[in-house]
Amino acid sequence: MESKAVESSKELQEQRLDMEKLKYCFECGICTASCPIMEIIPNHYNPRILLEQIILDLDKVLKEEEALWLCAWCYRCQRKCPQGLKLPEIFLPIEKIAAEQGYLQGFERAYKRIGREIPLPIVCSWVCFHPERAQIKETTINKVIKRYITDYRSKQKASTKLKSHEEKIAIIGSGPAGLTAAYELTRKGYPTTVFESFPEAGGMLRKCIPDFRLPKDTVDAEIEYLKSLGVKIKNNITIGKDITIKDLFHRGYKAVFIAIGTQESRKLGIEGENLKGIFHAVEFLTQANLGKEVKIGDKVVVIGGGGVAIDVAMTALRLGAKEVQLVCLESREEMPSHEPEIQEALDEGIIFNVSWGPKRFLRSGDKVVGVELIRCASVFDEDGGFNPSFDETVTKTIETDSVIVAIGQASGLSALGEEIETFRGRVIVDPMTMETSMPGVFAGGDVVLGPATVAEAIICGKRAATSIEDYLKAKKSSRS
Repeated sequence: MESKAVESSKELQEQRLDMEKLKYCFECGICTASCPIMEIIPNHYNPRILLEQIILDLDKVLKEEEALWLCAWCYRCQRKCPQGLKLPEIFLPIEKIAAEQGYLQGFERAYKRIGREIPLPIVCSWVCFHPERAQIKETTINKVIKRYITDYRSKQKASTKLKSHEEKIAIIGSGPAGLTAAYELTRKGYPTTVFESFPEAGGMLRKCIPDFRLPKDTVDAEIEYLKSLGVKIKNNITIGKDITIKDLFHRGYKAVFIAIGTQESRKLGIEGENLKGIFHAVEFLTQANLGKEVKIGDKVVVIGGGGVAIDVAMTALRLGAKEVQLVCLESREEMPSHEPEIQEALDEGIIFNVSWGPKRFLRSGDKVVGVELIRCASVFDEDGGFNPSFDETVTKTIETDSVIVAIGQASGLSALGEEIETFRGRVIVDPMTMETSMPGVFAGGDVVLGPATVAEAIICGKRAATSIEDYLKAKKSSRS
């Protein structure tokens, strides 16, 4: 067995790993400093050290290293890395070899760690850590999750403080940031209530992540667990319509955490955008996740190049579309989608039209029947800012039955009131405490960061919970 492992390691280095890329690492630590998992579990995950271990003792990493399985696929490391190293794609072939050879000790240790230290561990298992990309069988993944996450929760439940503080806390929004804050504050002993505008809790986890990426019974399980800890959730309550932030303080809540996400789709602002047959990503995914009928026809065009656009395209296939074409301004190398997502879409037959932008929608009566595209010459200016330029002389047309626009989301901030300072569609917060311009009101997640990953939202929820506790203790101390 030992010789087989050595042989496998050599093959990995020579054929599957681009070891030359690792030589470009400066060991500057920027990947570690930018990593959300490093912030959540700092003593057990450090991508810079993991890179070093791969070079020095690959066999040990294959057989034992739990950190190998804790990359959250957010690519923040690559965006910050001066050499542009794509660490998730460096780690993945090593995971695949470990799975092929049956070295799952590190994988099991990783999930034991996830169950102990990460809020929403079952959700994170599927949408952050992606063990399925290493070709681990779903039955094995489920078995490990059940063993190390479900079992540990009984211990967490026993250690949760039961309302040891009298100060009530309100959380607006039940996405990953809001649920994490609720989890942390409830475990600290604070009575916590989550207000959600949707009929069911879960925020974007429920509304916009497709079932093939995150089964909704997983979201249900996470929420039921939070309720069992004592978290109260009130659905069908919209901030600004049914209740205001000032109302919450009048009702006795001593602190508020805003985590309303980005629930409004951005629009293109081009001719024909209001035609029948044109959908926007958030609304489209929400309807699909609710199981409602969405009539999209046989030919579908998706506009956008990010992860949401990929999810929309793959969802359209699952709803019966026979041909799905994706159109984006970026070149193949510039696309904001991550490589595994792009490859999944290509494998499913989605057609990519890169370096094209929509000029106008074509109509027959009040129905969309096509999209006229214009060649995108460049997406970014000399300073790296988003500033697309087009070649007006190069155009083409795609016939379609429907179009789904997935070019980004925005938050509905008008409902928060004038006391909450905002800038360019985001709530402004103190970066250390996450407190807004209104005392006692904190904010985090997409409403502050813009569209972010689940791991990044969890960090916001954890930071906010700590800051809220500090704020309440300071107020209590000042009164005594």
